[in-house]
Amino acid sequence: MFTRRLFLASSSAALWVPALARAQSDKYHFTLGVASGTPRETSVILWTRLAPDPFNGGGMAPGLVDVRYRVCRDEAMRQEVRAGLVSTSHLKAHAVHARIDGLEPGREYFYQFYYGDDESPIGRTKTTDPRAGEARLALANCQAWETGYYAAYRDMAEWAPDAVIHVGDYIYEGGVAPLGPVRREYGGVTLDYSVVRQHNSPEITTLDDYRNRYALYRSDRHLQAAHAAAPWIVAMDDHEVDNNWAGLIPQDPDKQSDFEFAVRRQAAFQAFYEHMPIELPPNMMRLGGEMQMYGAYRFGPAQVNLLDTRQYRSDQVCGDGFPGDPPCTALDDPSRTMTGEVQEAWLLAQLRNSDARYNVLAQQTWFAPFDYVDDPENRKRNMDQWDGYPVQRQRIIDALASDVSNPVILSGDWHCAAAMTVHKDPDDPSTRPVAQNFAATSISSICSWHGRIDEARQANPHVKYANGTDRGYLRCIAGARDWTASFRTVADAADPDSPVSAHAEMTLRDM
Repeated sequence: MFTRRLFLASSSAALWVPALARAQSDKYHFTLGVASGTPRETSVILWTRLAPDPFNGGGMAPGLVDVRYRVCRDEAMRQEVRAGLVSTSHLKAHAVHARIDGLEPGREYFYQFYYGDDESPIGRTKTTDPRAGEARLALANCQAWETGYYAAYRDMAEWAPDAVIHVGDYIYEGGVAPLGPVRREYGGVTLDYSVVRQHNSPEITTLDDYRNRYALYRSDRHLQAAHAAAPWIVAMDDHEVDNNWAGLIPQDPDKQSDFEFAVRRQAAFQAFYEHMPIELPPNMMRLGGEMQMYGAYRFGPAQVNLLDTRQYRSDQVCGDGFPGDPPCTALDDPSRTMTGEVQEAWLLAQLRNSDARYNVLAQQTWFAPFDYVDDPENRKRNMDQWDGYPVQRQRIIDALASDVSNPVILSGDWHCAAAMTVHKDPDDPSTRPVAQNFAATSISSICSWHGRIDEARQANPHVKYANGTDRGYLRCIAGARDWTASFRTVADAADPDSPVSAHAEMTLRDM
């Protein structure tokens, strides 16, 4: 490691300002690790947070402080290319977001932060390159703290992909469950799992609550390793705020008013920004806040369109049955949306103008339909997924069918790995295939409804693979000849050092 003594002796030592960087605590300040994200051809965002007492508000006194960073070509941190100071304060929980510009496309860089006598871990990042021959992408989601450890992230860090795509449920908002083994029945299936560690408070609703919950999750060593190993692109799903929220509407309006939920959403957005390597803070000019999460990223042959399907969506309809409900007439309303009009128009323009070999929609929920009853006249579908927004889904399918090269849809949310074909008429598998939908299983969240999914497989011939019993993530390689998806699964979610292996692997040609 490049020690502080060597750092002070380096040619750029004159940029160090001890008076501005004097530590406020004798505890270590970089307890939550480092991260990078929002990778572009010549820039990245570097992140850390000063948190000597991470689970109790961070432990920093109010006020402005400066944190030093260095970016180097080598892991030994000797070939420096950028260095400087970035200011932060209690107004953003002493989180650090440093935009680094003027980098070379498609190459690795290493970075480190310094504050007082403390040095952060060294992180690896990588800029994008549209001319690269292939791209290695990891897809992750749904990492409930209590029901499993993060061995999947250790495996991901060892792979060191070009980027990690996280499509939501980075934290869970719920309260504290009792430790120990759990056995319960769900849908005729006996579920056995363990609560291996506990949340640090009752259900979270305030900014302090959300900050402490993010600190808890980010304290995990394997999650820190995955953040330090590659740049991330991120968008939230529901549990970063409240289960199944839609726009400014909570799941349980009988328990929280519209105003209470808007204030809660605003706090959740602020804490999300404070703990993610993203460039722009939320806009708080309107009640509830607004955050830019969707965007396009080019990784070699793959154009990745990251979507936000929570912030602008219409409320769910047709009931609250689980895991599915019968259709209702409200589904036919063309104004119902998962993305909002502006984001949909942006997405359609991205698809029309793309010259990429692979055109990727990375988003939160299953895009392909799934019937929970083997009876076309009495369907039951999950209304929180794209099945609850079929008119907009059909508009996107029609766009994908209009000479878009190799559409690939990536999904999370459902705690179940899956490989599914999306047809021109999604309800008729005899119509031509338009896209392939690969869903990652959860990092650690259990899939209580996996028995229902298994029972309904005959009603869903477009589903080529489904696995709700195992935890893990998805590896994707966008190559010159084909797209390969590898479903990585953890042998034992209750073991933080569990082995991880490939449970299934398939290509677009296999589908």
